[in-house]
Amino acid sequence: MRYISELREGEVFSEIYLCKQVQTLKTKAGKSYMALTLQDKTGTADAKIWELGSGIAHFEAMDYIKVDAEATSFQGALQLKITRVRKADEGEYDVDDYMPCTEKDVEAMLKDIRAIAASVSNPHLKQLLGEFFENKAFLSLFRKHSAAKSVHHAFIGGLLEHTLSVTQVCEFYAKQYPILNRDLLVTAAMFHDIGKLKELSEFPENDYTDEGNLLGHIYMGAEMVGRKIEAIPGFPKTLAAELKHCILAHHGELEFGSPKKPALCEALALSMADNLDAKMETLRELMRDGSSTAVNGWLGFQRLLESNIRITEV
Repeated sequence: MRYISELREGEVFSEIYLCKQVQTLKTKAGKSYMALTLQDKTGTADAKIWELGSGIAHFEAMDYIKVDAEATSFQGALQLKITRVRKADEGEYDVDDYMPCTEKDVEAMLKDIRAIAASVSNPHLKQLLGEFFENKAFLSLFRKHSAAKSVHHAFIGGLLEHTLSVTQVCEFYAKQYPILNRDLLVTAAMFHDIGKLKELSEFPENDYTDEGNLLGHIYMGAEMVGRKIEAIPGFPKTLAAELKHCILAHHGELEFGSPKKPALCEALALSMADNLDAKMETLRELMRDGSSTAVNGWLGFQRLLESNIRITEV
């Protein structure tokens, strides 16, 4: 199989990809064309069908399609020019080739995050964590969910990988800065993106749900945790408010989607840990995908990071 990450400008090829999105649009001259987003396990690619005549069979979003195409470049990014397309038949493709997955050991990550949950000494927070991380149905969803539609950790196991990483950074913060309440901080870290389970659909769609678009994962996550808290007898009201505040403030700034700015040192620490892990994963993916097209080690201006990024050797 010719994976998207392997395609190079000028290459002509025939391959099967998952069609994540498709739209019929018009050029400024009024000519109809189709705009597609294609996916395999290495990433996504923008594609266009400029001629909608012979050789363009019917297909829809979320179909596996076989395309004859040429790899071109548009504004510095890969774009595929499709000349022929048809819906692929069952048996022509292996679904595993089209689902991006974490490169880390899922079972090992689950073991690590559950060990941190078990190490929490506050009895109310420990019981609350158990309601989630000792629940088989929850873990079944949590282990295979993504942490985003795109940008960072947008792959199967991404939510688990991101959550564990943020929690481990918070563990370091708690050791480095004694003013932090370690139990509150690591509990908030484990719950900070739990709303992603409702905000994003499962693979292969991995797209925003109606509820996700209307409410967002921050609010939904605080609500999910709040409902479990209400079922735990004697859970301190102040502790409940502090935990939910950390979740509500974990994007750090109002303009980044947080309903509240951090008012606790634990909330500030969590927002920084979350931002750090998201940015490092974004950089890792940029360096992985852009290594072959970098000019003298430079990837060019990256809008998400608002900077011209250079690849460094490790």
